[in-house]
Amino acid sequence: MLERVPLLEKSLNDYAEVVEPGTIERIQALAKPLQGARVLHINATAYGGGVAELLATHVPLLRDLGLEAEWHVMRGSDEFFQVTKAVHNGFQGAPIEWTSAMEHVYLERVLSNAIELEGEWDYIVVHDPQPAALREYSRGRAIDASDTQWIWRCHIDLTDANADIWNFFRPFVECHDAAVFTMPEFVPDALDMDDVALLPPCIDPLAVKNLELPDPFVREICRQYGVDVERPIVCQVSRFDPWKDPVGVIEAFRMVKKTVPDAQLVLAGSMATDDPEGFHMWELTENARDGDASIHLLSNIQQVGAVQINAFQRAADVVVQKSLREGFGLTVSEGLWKGRPVIGGRAGGITLQIADGETGYLVDSIEDCAQRCIELLESPAHADELGTKGREHVRRNFLSTRELEDWLRLFTDVGN
Repeated sequence: MLERVPLLEKSLNDYAEVVEPGTIERIQALAKPLQGARVLHINATAYGGGVAELLATHVPLLRDLGLEAEWHVMRGSDEFFQVTKAVHNGFQGAPIEWTSAMEHVYLERVLSNAIELEGEWDYIVVHDPQPAALREYSRGRAIDASDTQWIWRCHIDLTDANADIWNFFRPFVECHDAAVFTMPEFVPDALDMDDVALLPPCIDPLAVKNLELPDPFVREICRQYGVDVERPIVCQVSRFDPWKDPVGVIEAFRMVKKTVPDAQLVLAGSMATDDPEGFHMWELTENARDGDASIHLLSNIQQVGAVQINAFQRAADVVVQKSLREGFGLTVSEGLWKGRPVIGGRAGGITLQIADGETGYLVDSIEDCAQRCIELLESPAHADELGTKGREHVRRNFLSTRELEDWLRLFTDVGN
């Protein structure tokens, strides 16, 4: 049996005060015919990154609605995760040399996980490329019941996917009953599937990372990490990943400091177990920081968790997510939900979340990023106005309840 992820209980009714009227009743009506349905989500890590955050809320809410939902994590290895990180980078357009040795490492590990798959399920949702071949390797086994619906959920920007890697994975994807992407641009032209759905991710407004925090608490947490709330704060929260461009953020920040000399930069994120590249990227970012005391480089290594991230985002004058490629970027909605203006790279799912000039700014270069930061730091009233609009934009479009509603509709459609 794969590793079962233990989860806290959540109640949909607790969200009534933060969502639009009628939302709870609509979800409950959608869930009623699905009560008792058995749903299994499978991904590669229980901690770090957006998929783990999504499932930590989505699965408990399915249970609260009467579905028998579980979340299992596949068993990997350093070699396997090095290959799947290369796949991730290749999916996002990096020039990766895809070899038969990499295929062997990938398939051998997926096969061993397929053998451990157990249970009887109505829906099995497979997230991203790591477990994508599970469905193929489960054929003819007890878990492959004729009425089980297999769904592949891709969280990655595939607009410029490496052809060799995508061609290897495409048959594994196409043997699913449905595929889910974040936006239409991510669906490969060559994908031959009848059932393709578009379901953008979301944030949980009641998660510790997004709950309201008293201002004295925010100030104390910042103080503990050496961040001075009396000085301007620019903050990017993300994995240490080249696609998140932390070094580019530092370069932009150095331009900002020429105009706003007392500004500080907080670069904070977590190291995920399925991302062997993270520590290398951390070292590159530390080298770019070059001992600058106004740049705070923080991660779970220094006990930075959800509460600390919440405090840094709330204390920020400007939130940045300067990604070069981005499946979605939950931190954009997190920043907007806290009423902060967000400057995002014009990439993938970030463009869904930022209405350019209304809730923040989309930028195409380091220079653009620096200029928009300066504008917002010099005009805090305008920054607050963008943040206020951004919070309502998130409330309407990117809360857990909207995603839950989308999945219940998909389960209903795929099951019929």
